[in-house]
Amino acid sequence: MDIRHSVAGVALRGTTVFLARRKPGGTMGGTWEFPGGKAEDGESDTQALIREWLEEFSLEVRPVRLLGQGSFDNNGTHYILSAWLIAIDRDPSVLVEHDEYRWVGEDEFAHLAMSDSDRALLPFVLPLLHTGQL
Repeated sequence: MDIRHSVAGVALRGTTVFLARRKPGGTMGGTWEFPGGKAEDGESDTQALIREWLEEFSLEVRPVRLLGQGSFDNNGTHYILSAWLIAIDRDPSVLVEHDEYRWVGEDEFAHLAMSDSDRALLPFVLPLLHTGQL
């Protein structure tokens, strides 16, 4: 089985976290996620995060630290998903792969359609929402 590496950026604002909803279509269409994507060959996690957020939101991010990892399978490929705490200076003005974004509090996750891979990152994210600190 092929193994690939993906990254997800977790941006905090007080006791909320940034989520974006993928545009309709495909297997992930209409689901909310911690944005990121697949790392390209030879690309580090931090390089992949910076590239993905520039491509999807025209936003520069500053990776702060690794929060944790999960794994999932998709179309015969096994993925390791690394969640990184990131800092952003502003909200996006461009949405390329998404049709909406929100700053979400802990009580809102139960009501959002999220992929299993992103929902698996919640144990790393929810404790941060209690403190609201990087």
